[in-house]
Amino acid sequence: MTSTTIDTERRRHWMGVLAKSPADRLDQLWSQLDAVPAWSHLRRPEVGLVMVRGRMGGDGAAFNMGEMTVTRCSVRVDGGPVGHAWVAGRCARHAEMAALADALLQMPRWHDEVSRRVVAPLARQLADDRAQAGRKAAATRVDFFTMVRGED
Repeated sequence: MTSTTIDTERRRHWMGVLAKSPADRLDQLWSQLDAVPAWSHLRRPEVGLVMVRGRMGGDGAAFNMGEMTVTRCSVRVDGGPVGHAWVAGRCARHAEMAALADALLQMPRWHDEVSRRVVAPLARQLADDRAQAGRKAAATRVDFFTMVRGED
């Protein structure tokens, strides 16, 4: 893998974590950061719709499943990089914090702190939530091949 590919995968990971996490949890962790640098909006948070597409059976022809509300935002850290975010729903603050975190994570001075204090706890929470949902679903699983058929 090239350095660019690794950077793209790392950015894809943190942007996914920021977008999928609950806005209130992101806000709670965000408030613990010290002296965030000055920044400005390139694109203020905007609410819109995106078409969600699906595939029948995972490999069939694509079809339009429906629309989904999203909020997008772009910011620039003064003298630094641009950060972007798209989040599900109508929470402007969530999109703004995610975009600012994306910008800070591209800066060597801020990368480790934001990764450790914001992204890592959010990623752990998402993994725990997925595991809990998996355990809940597994508890209702029925294995029809082990059921007694009633034939002798």
